[in-house]
Amino acid sequence: MCVQILLYNFAAETSILLSLDKVQKILAMIKNIVLTILLSLCGIAIPVNAQVMRAADLEKYAKERYGDKWLDAAANLAKDVRFDKNQSMTYQEVIEAPGKTKQQLYVMLNYWATATFKDKQAITLNDKDAGCIIISSTIDAIADHTGTLYRYIVNITPVIRIDIKDGKVRVTYTVQNYDVLKVESGGWLGGLTETDKDRNRRKDVYGDGKRMNADKTDRHLYDEQWQIDLRYPFVEKDSQKRTCAKALVMTHAYSNAIMDKIEEAVKNGLIGNEDDNW
Repeated sequence: MCVQILLYNFAAETSILLSLDKVQKILAMIKNIVLTILLSLCGIAIPVNAQVMRAADLEKYAKERYGDKWLDAAANLAKDVRFDKNQSMTYQEVIEAPGKTKQQLYVMLNYWATATFKDKQAITLNDKDAGCIIISSTIDAIADHTGTLYRYIVNITPVIRIDIKDGKVRVTYTVQNYDVLKVESGGWLGGLTETDKDRNRRKDVYGDGKRMNADKTDRHLYDEQWQIDLRYPFVEKDSQKRTCAKALVMTHAYSNAIMDKIEEAVKNGLIGNEDDNW
């Protein structure tokens, strides 16, 4: 009620100088700002529109499409996986956009990329004249497996290349390897022998696959890179079979999600009102 009174007082005082339409727009803007502040003070989370899935949402998406038996799902998906000359896993799709110019498509996809990837360093190339946008962004903890002796936390950094021409867009999605944080004594057997000091230390091994405070001195933590085509399901005998199975399914699921979202942006825009009728 107090907020409304303040807003109407503001309208009364400014209506002399501003048109009614401008006053209404200013009122709406102020109201949104005030409500945002009040919600923040009350500890209420404000949802933010984002198109890239979190690891938890990606896992749900993957299970819905491929089931929750990671070994079987990975074996089935392996039949359609292709590797490029650098042994990177690669997916490619051409999206038709009849009637849309290269410039129109570039504006749409540049808008999508900048709105989707909040990290300014994620967009590594943005060339309007060449019609090319390249994005490289890390997805943390797509697979987190606790084995007998070790815990493995897998991250990926896909490279998404968008090539734009009149009437069509080509999307190339490439993942070169799995980036793995290997935690010594992080397995279930380690929990049987660890001391209180070890147990407290293990609390600092985080689910997002990154080191606490960029620590690279802990002798229990190892950074590894696993070449995808040398891991399960492309190689049957793999000591980290379960970890790699889930990592492959999640990587494949993320490629599908990205392709779907780019196609949606091409055909309908990011928010659906990007046409010239305004």
